Amino acid sequence: MASHRPRTRNILFASAFHAGSHRAWLEGFMRHTRHRCRAATLPGQFWKWRMQGGAAELARQVRAITATGFRPDVLVATDMVNLAALLGLARDALPGSMHTVLYMHENQLTYPGRHRPDRSLPLVNWLSQLAADHIVFNSTFHRDDWFAHLPHLLANVPDLPETASVPLLQVRSAVLPIGLDFPAATPSAVRQDGPLHILWNHRWEQDKRPDRFCALLHRLHDAGIPFKVSFAGEPGAHTPPAMVSAREQLDEHIDHWGYLDSRADYWELLYRADLVVSTTDHEFFGLSVLEALGSGAMPLLPHGFSYPELIPERWHATCLYRNADDLYDRVGKLAGTNTRAPAALVRHIRRRFSWPAVAAAYDEWLDNLGSPGTS
Repeated sequence: MASHRPRTRNILFASAFHAGSHRAWLEGFMRHTRHRCRAATLPGQFWKWRMQGGAAELARQVRAITATGFRPDVLVATDMVNLAALLGLARDALPGSMHTVLYMHENQLTYPGRHRPDRSLPLVNWLSQLAADHIVFNSTFHRDDWFAHLPHLLANVPDLPETASVPLLQVRSAVLPIGLDFPAATPSAVRQDGPLHILWNHRWEQDKRPDRFCALLHRLHDAGIPFKVSFAGEPGAHTPPAMVSAREQLDEHIDHWGYLDSRADYWELLYRADLVVSTTDHEFFGLSVLEALGSGAMPLLPHGFSYPELIPERWHATCLYRNADDLYDRVGKLAGTNTRAPAALVRHIRRRFSWPAVAAAYDEWLDNLGSPGTS
């Protein structure tokens, strides 16, 4: 009897913000999936315009791709795509039997730090979900956070509240994490003896709360606790004031400052770090933490957001802190030992979140969609 071989599908991606973690996710999946993939993408800038008007250019690209004879079985759009508009503009160039999937890297409803949020943007997320056959979130926390806040958004309208749509969207949802391409071999960087090496490899944006991180560094300095620190995240339009002050006042402690374009250099820096700290106000997934943890750095993370599902429960007490004083106490204790992450935890992270394993989970999920046109 012949063994069943899963079919290879044609997957068409539409990414309106092809930069950072969005780009890493798309390119990582395309490298490791068994499916045939093509992508329509827009540069990672002007994100509000991408959500509001990017579907027009993406539709033109979709038409150009399908004109080559590529007939998609599945269309996967990311959260900054207005999927309803894209389908309206390109539907006659797409098969009627095609599955549509919306991948939620983030959302514009529960994203922190917006005092006067533009409600039209989370409504784009909602309309895109209505247009999708399937909705995939990068973490359980993200999915639950979105659906906890969505009813209020849909109830707070002039008329015709759409709260009844929420349970319909929930049953279409799934969770599939982002994968990582960990180096196959140990980076060539030599680990050095010396003070505790603390790493900040997050975006240089206010929602990541660099002010809290820099306050921690000042407390360590004032207490005479030896440390060195590396700032290696992706910069925003403006360097947060707390980071500017830290660079001026804590210069003696700074080992590295600035974004590293070379992935090899970046992985070498992660390998040299003893400790990665997050002080964020929000985290939908936690890619930078997983990169550092997979390189051996001990994580100290808020006990909330997506972090408890990234770190197995047996290590919660070791890796998750409750407040600023708890974080300070933990860092002070580590400063005397330079203890890195438990080897078993590092192995777990590398196995669970490596792209070969994650892409296999995506491929299995795609297999279970059934034939195009079925749910």
